[in-house]
Amino acid sequence: MAQEPFIVCDNLVKIYKVAGLETVALQGLDLVVMPGELLGMVGASGSGKSTLMNILGGLDRPSAGRVWVDGNDLLKISDADLNAYRQSQVGFVWQQSARNLIPYLNAQENIQLPLTLAGVSGKKAQNWALHLLEIVGLVDRRQHHLSELSGGEQQRVSIAVALANQPKLLLADEPTGEVDSETALKIYETFQNLNHSLHVTTVIVSHDPTIARHVDRVVAIRDGRLAAETVRQGREKRAANPHNDTFEELTVLDGAGRLQVPKEFLAHFGIKGRVQLELTEEGILIRPAAGTDHAEAAEALVDDLTRTHSARGLRGLLQRLRGDTADE
Repeated sequence: MAQEPFIVCDNLVKIYKVAGLETVALQGLDLVVMPGELLGMVGASGSGKSTLMNILGGLDRPSAGRVWVDGNDLLKISDADLNAYRQSQVGFVWQQSARNLIPYLNAQENIQLPLTLAGVSGKKAQNWALHLLEIVGLVDRRQHHLSELSGGEQQRVSIAVALANQPKLLLADEPTGEVDSETALKIYETFQNLNHSLHVTTVIVSHDPTIARHVDRVVAIRDGRLAAETVRQGREKRAANPHNDTFEELTVLDGAGRLQVPKEFLAHFGIKGRVQLELTEEGILIRPAAGTDHAEAAEALVDDLTRTHSARGLRGLLQRLRGDTADE
């Protein structure tokens, strides 16, 4: 039997109104995430990724469309049920680890605090806190306070705190944004271990260009829509030597058949408005409308690419436009 998606966003729209002005943060975004998936999410500032995270976490409501998380309709759910969802089914990890931690408590006490607030105490809370500390590799630092932990250690404790109530969804907003590359690698390994051990669906927002090497899949959001997706080649995920992995970047079509053409392509051909679509044996060809300055240049380049097998597809064209070598 096919597995049901854990997250479904269908034509998701979010509009903010400030001082009488409307800002469209999400413009019909589509996204599907499977249970237990470790997903990376990238995008420029203002692309809509933080808005999407807030909606998935129950911190904000969408304006239109459909968003389901583990069977919860986050558009129509009541305020009381949304609060319960946010408290019991979602864990949050912020870029500033101090948002998750209380300075005058040690690492173990920080993890036990949300358990106590949820009515779990005594030996059960203590054992679960120690188990989480063991998974994040900090059981020997359980008695240390915030000031006694490094930035990376604080973030790993924050991850354990976010998982104290055993949520089904873990949302991390730039968790490696304030640490060096070596510490970032350790934090990514922590997410991988937790994802494998607890099977918690995890979404990580990041500006880190290497995130694809540490997650199952990366989606790129641009102008409030899902624009591209980077997937690992082959069935193995996060191989023992990820530096030898190969990845494929795919442009995403939304439910209405729309796609976001990379800006490098549009700039190269001077495309600003209308285009011509043509069916070919290999797919759909997009070229500037007849009569534009770049139409002839586009046709010549397409003919050249057709003869050059090594430059097939969007990635090959992008490499040619940027002047990249085959090795790169």
